[in-house]
Amino acid sequence: MRTQDFDYDLPPELIAQKPIEPRDASRLLVVNRQNGLLENRKFSELPGFLHAGDVMVFNDSRVIPARLSGTKANTGGVVEILLLRRLNLNVWETLVKPGRRIKSGIMLELADGQKNKIVTAEVIEEGDNGIRIIQFSDESLLSNIGTVALPPYIHEPLANQNRYQTVYADQKGSVAAPTAGLHFTPELMKQIEQQGVKCLFVTLHVGLDTFRPVQEDDPREHRIHKEYGLMTAEVAEELTLAKKEGRRIICVGTTSVRLVEAVAQDSSDGLLQSFEGWVDLFILPGHRFRVVDVMVTNFHLPKSTLLMLVSAFAGKELIDKAYQTAIAEKYGFYSFGDAMLIL
Repeated sequence: MRTQDFDYDLPPELIAQKPIEPRDASRLLVVNRQNGLLENRKFSELPGFLHAGDVMVFNDSRVIPARLSGTKANTGGVVEILLLRRLNLNVWETLVKPGRRIKSGIMLELADGQKNKIVTAEVIEEGDNGIRIIQFSDESLLSNIGTVALPPYIHEPLANQNRYQTVYADQKGSVAAPTAGLHFTPELMKQIEQQGVKCLFVTLHVGLDTFRPVQEDDPREHRIHKEYGLMTAEVAEELTLAKKEGRRIICVGTTSVRLVEAVAQDSSDGLLQSFEGWVDLFILPGHRFRVVDVMVTNFHLPKSTLLMLVSAFAGKELIDKAYQTAIAEKYGFYSFGDAMLIL
């Protein structure tokens, strides 16, 4: 297995720059693992592929305004800070630019637009490639200072910031949206529940590293970024019961997949337990899926851990076929793009 095996050529014009309106008007490529057939549908047609008794698992993480602009307290030099993950109260792992000039001990100042509130920040640890551990004087004020950080392949400003949130987003903590969920509307969720489908919510706070291409020639040597997750005892019990009864478990997004599969790895008897902690499960071809039966997902970047995950679930040959079909049919790719339903 080589990282290069998960590369593909994508015409730049297929990288979706704007959210689709309405959300469920996006296209849906239905991929059947049993017979290898592909179908072109609309996302609003998703309920037609669901059955009473199915369980859908959604990631309810909410994107935080993670991009901050500040100045060095001693010189006034401009600094850009991107929050990556919360390590402790007021302490965050961040990506800083210009990284080489920001050393341990340097004090930074951040202010809101009216400069009514100023947050001070101290660099307490240095890492590689611009990574810095920063302690803020009051992280509760950061939401008034920061802006949502869109992925670097999106070049158009987002008029409505809520379009980079799922309609069920609740738990604050993600740097990037769990994008498979962006296609759901409140009306579609209601329709799904009225069909007798159980909707469950877990939390996995998405970090930017999830989207970065794997650099190592052998993907098994890649160290995946840890992300903080939560599954309640009630959700664990519902999933355990569904699995015992042979009902399908449908995960919306690769983040939901990673969380439920990580929790399942800690179970030897098939009984899922509540979970709160860091998730670093890296799913590659050869992984034995213990929980997930069906997946809703977007189209992912070349050589990304997400593309490797869906290849593990559906088989690399079928995913290659699906991606080439999506390119030929001019589907939208990445965060604001179209979706796949892998049965």
